[in-house]
Amino acid sequence: LLLPFLGGEEEEADAIVKTCVLGGFSESGETKTLISSLPEVHGDQRAREGAMEKFRVIMDRYQEQPHLLDPHLEWMTKMLLDFTRSENSPASLVHLSFKFLYVICKVRSYKVFMQLLPHEVADVHPVLELISRQDPEDLETWETRYILLLWLSMGCLIPFDLYRLDGHLESEGVRIREPIMERILTVAKTYLLVGDSPRNAASVLVSKFMTRPDVKQKCLGDFLDWSLAAVSRTNAQSMREIMELDGVLQSLAKLFKHGKRDDLLQYAPVVLRCLEQKRLSESSEAKLRKINVKLIQRLGLTFLKPRLAAWRYQRGSRSLTANLTATHAAGAAGAAAAEKEMQEEDEDYDIPEEVETVIEDLLIGLKDKETVVRWSAAKGIGRVTGRLPKELADDVVGSVLDCFSFQETDNAWHGGCLALAELGRRGLLLPSRLTDVVPLIIKSLTYDEKRGACSVGSNVRDAACYVCWSFSRAYEPKELQPFVTQIARAMLITAVFDRNVNCRRAASAAFQENVGRQVCDRSSGGLNVVTFKQYCVYIASFPEYTKSMIDHLISRKINHWDRSVAIRELATKALHNLTPQAPDYMATTVIPKDALSLPVGVDLHGRHGAILACGEITHALYKVALQTNSHRIVTSFFFLIFYRGFGGGLMRPAICSLIEKLSLSKMPFKSDPIIAGWQWIIDDTIKNLHLFSSGRKGDRPLQSPCWQHLPAPPSQHSACSASHTPQGGAVEHLSCVSHSSILPAAL
Repeated sequence: LLLPFLGGEEEEADAIVKTCVLGGFSESGETKTLISSLPEVHGDQRAREGAMEKFRVIMDRYQEQPHLLDPHLEWMTKMLLDFTRSENSPASLVHLSFKFLYVICKVRSYKVFMQLLPHEVADVHPVLELISRQDPEDLETWETRYILLLWLSMGCLIPFDLYRLDGHLESEGVRIREPIMERILTVAKTYLLVGDSPRNAASVLVSKFMTRPDVKQKCLGDFLDWSLAAVSRTNAQSMREIMELDGVLQSLAKLFKHGKRDDLLQYAPVVLRCLEQKRLSESSEAKLRKINVKLIQRLGLTFLKPRLAAWRYQRGSRSLTANLTATHAAGAAGAAAAEKEMQEEDEDYDIPEEVETVIEDLLIGLKDKETVVRWSAAKGIGRVTGRLPKELADDVVGSVLDCFSFQETDNAWHGGCLALAELGRRGLLLPSRLTDVVPLIIKSLTYDEKRGACSVGSNVRDAACYVCWSFSRAYEPKELQPFVTQIARAMLITAVFDRNVNCRRAASAAFQENVGRQVCDRSSGGLNVVTFKQYCVYIASFPEYTKSMIDHLISRKINHWDRSVAIRELATKALHNLTPQAPDYMATTVIPKDALSLPVGVDLHGRHGAILACGEITHALYKVALQTNSHRIVTSFFFLIFYRGFGGGLMRPAICSLIEKLSLSKMPFKSDPIIAGWQWIIDDTIKNLHLFSSGRKGDRPLQSPCWQHLPAPPSQHSACSASHTPQGGAVEHLSCVSHSSILPAAL
């Protein structure tokens, strides 16, 4: 069976896309010509829009490989900025140039783009004047305001006090203009409350401006008071208020990220109390919940001293120099020992009580219904835990493990996996906890829950693969050796049998990462398993994985609740192909103990899958010349008439398929009374042919005509051969098999 098989042909067709890996910025000459033509085209609306669209198409090609633009960003930016600086440039040319600059910024990210903007003292006044003349409500020129705010952010980095740029503020005792510091603060406050993208650039401006030594002494307290007042007065009911709240929270988050702890520590409790009163975790807006989690984790880091936990697990040496020379290694070891001793002395320092509130809010964020919120909360858990003493950090790990309760939703499981991956990646999940963590991760790798008419859990399985990937990089092989077999089996099962293509890819990548980093005999051949031939039979030839793959198909796939029968049918075909790898296990364990327990249950899907599985396994056992207790199987189906009533349209083809497979297997029932039971089942099914002719969804016809399976001469099929068509199914097949003179001949 070709892997992966559970996604279906349609899903695989959608997943296969043509990728284009570029080798460089091949449109350099065309781009230079296009930018040079802006002075000629800016006056014509049609030409202006055509040039803009052409440039956007060129740049969008590099959205996934933006680093290819780096050698060319400087000259492109310079050409465009020259247009904006020129006094002879009309307003239309200036705005068009800023639109081009925004496209570059979008593709390369604002953090890289900002480094290209000039930040000399001579640029501060012109940029501030230009941004002051803009209309914040103009929807046509928002790109201009966005780039100008970023440019002003770079101007705030000049190493001089801003009051030196003010010059003469008064003339004859009358104040003729505001100081630059106040003007920049006014611009920042104005654009934090707008409803378009310049709001994001304004938050960057605040983080650069408020962290200046001269500004934080005069304006930091007042700005925080203004921000908290804005947070308190907005109700986040209208879209306008939501945007205003988002802008203020963004500025606070960036401020607490870039500001110094000593400057912000006194304000952190007040900000935290304001957020607690606002209860943003209950907001219906995902963006507000995300920025709330981000700000809370930054507050938590402000409460705690910036340090690396001395108790964290470290794999190998972090210093390249220490690995090169023994002398350096000894020196680095001595320095590390001294640092560790110093950190241990600070291990028992008092933890502010606000940290408990921060961790509680982050744990709530792990269960949020939006992925972006859970991901931000997981990163916050990892960052805050890295600054806690060992005992408190272990309590945090225990709280994260509570997310894996059967009472929790798939959101909590997903958030818990992300948090464990972050903790493991940072060395904060000690090896002593692996005994508790590994079983939960193995459960997460097969997490699949029914919700209404669909399933949930693909994101949980994907995150569990990320946990396995991070563990392989975080721990020494000796730490994972007791668990490597369990983890390898679970990852291979996900890589082979998961119905979601992203989960299969993630499991395959995590498995290869473990094979490469956890050098161990138990995973020998694993790399070849995934990369050489993607066949489940080939993987099952490794004894470590055979039974676990079979058990997974029996316990999770043949009884799958999906309305489409494809998963159950493909799972039984996989069991057919895997039977030669473990025939004794199939005959002595799977059929008597596992497969026979489902047909007598009340679950329709379990009965359907079990019947198909029994037929496929029996046929496979016949192929390997091994007989099993098939008489018991058929007797159970005959006396337990579960194909009647609800689900009959699903069960009848399955039972007839079982009869077909047992006939092909030449079971020794020629003189057995069970033959009469088979005949009765077929006759009773023929009486209800209207169930099949109605074409209801879920009825899956048998796909091949009877003479391919029955050894009777074709002449005996003359009564039904004419009715076989390419669209023929169970009706024609059952009509043919029902001839009493044919059935005994097949046995």
